[in-house]
Amino acid sequence: MASDTQIAKLLSHISACHSAVLPGARLPLYAGAHHIGYVTPGFAARLAASSPLVTRDETRVRLAPAALPELNKLAHATGLPLRAENFDVRETDGGPVLAVLDRGALPSFGVIGVGVHMNGLVRRADGWHLWIAKRAANKKLDPGKYDNLVAGGVAAGHTPFETIIKESEEEASLPAVLAANARQVARFAYNMERPEGLRRDVVYAYDLELPESFIPEPADGEVESFALWPLARVLEVASTTDDFKFNVNLVLIDLLIRYRLIQGTAAERLRAALNG
Repeated sequence: MASDTQIAKLLSHISACHSAVLPGARLPLYAGAHHIGYVTPGFAARLAASSPLVTRDETRVRLAPAALPELNKLAHATGLPLRAENFDVRETDGGPVLAVLDRGALPSFGVIGVGVHMNGLVRRADGWHLWIAKRAANKKLDPGKYDNLVAGGVAAGHTPFETIIKESEEEASLPAVLAANARQVARFAYNMERPEGLRRDVVYAYDLELPESFIPEPADGEVESFALWPLARVLEVASTTDDFKFNVNLVLIDLLIRYRLIQGTAAERLRAALNG
């Protein structure tokens, strides 16, 4: 049973992911009639200076429809560090694709970014265990933090489930024939202030039960190592430290509620916060 102090810590993880107030000091960013993001006044000025296709006033920034195919050129012109990985640009998660934008530019443009996380579960004689990844020390974001077995951004033109299959092989040497058994269990959306800018993230969470014989191995250099933890240890670390990457906490809290390590009114409070 988690203590009140532990529940307070878990609630703080959820609150941290909802730290952005929108629009706040930012200006809504429109592409034609579509509201696609939020930008700071300073970045709005850089955008407007970079192209006549960008206009701004005191209430919003507008991109002419002709600017949509040029978003990465605009991002480059403003000096943003790009990562050569495009994400789909939509007005809402699940809406029609309007353009693509480099992943490194998403926080500055305040565009929605979609990601996936997968709980790699193992049923042992002594109870449920979870595979935990330790992020590589050279990761740009949250180096050395604990992570799910598989996680990644949904690149342009891909679905969340396709991304799970792709990332499973690339990050954990998990064959597609096993990864294909993953099932979606949750969806989280949050607006978060981060050092890199505004994160307007949508995360799709999956569960995958794995055989005891499967041992994940780092494949693409993004993960330093993997360890198999009993769920009780997952609860202990998540509820007493900041050792997990920020959004992994959301996925783990949901898992711990579903697997009844957190019950009663504590579970209700956490569930309400997750859904809030």
